[in-house]
Amino acid sequence: MAQGHYRLSLILASILLVTVAAGALLGGWKPIADVNSPHVHEIGKFAVESHNKLAATTTKLKFQRVVKGEIQVVAGTNYRLTLTAKIGGVSKKYKAVVWEKLDHTKQLTSFQPV
Repeated sequence: MAQGHYRLSLILASILLVTVAAGALLGGWKPIADVNSPHVHEIGKFAVESHNKLAATTTKLKFQRVVKGEIQVVAGTNYRLTLTAKIGGVSKKYKAVVWEKLDHTKQLTSFQPV
């Protein structure tokens, strides 16, 4: 009888572990396979242009390229990008997060130097 309880406990623990592991993956960040795709380029450019509109400076960044990125599926898609942009002729790296909503509108949620 004790052996039966042990097996049942082991089965329940295994089910719980698989459920928790699967839940951790849902909504998690996943690498972007092709950071050179036109859509990822568009998201990166949007991030820089949005930052320029919000920045309290007349010196504007000029988008260059996306270096790496991750996506997270939410109510739409979050893009967490490392990108390069020029400021005053000097290339610098930045981290940006852009939320692309289900209606394909975009919102810059963070932008900071690396």
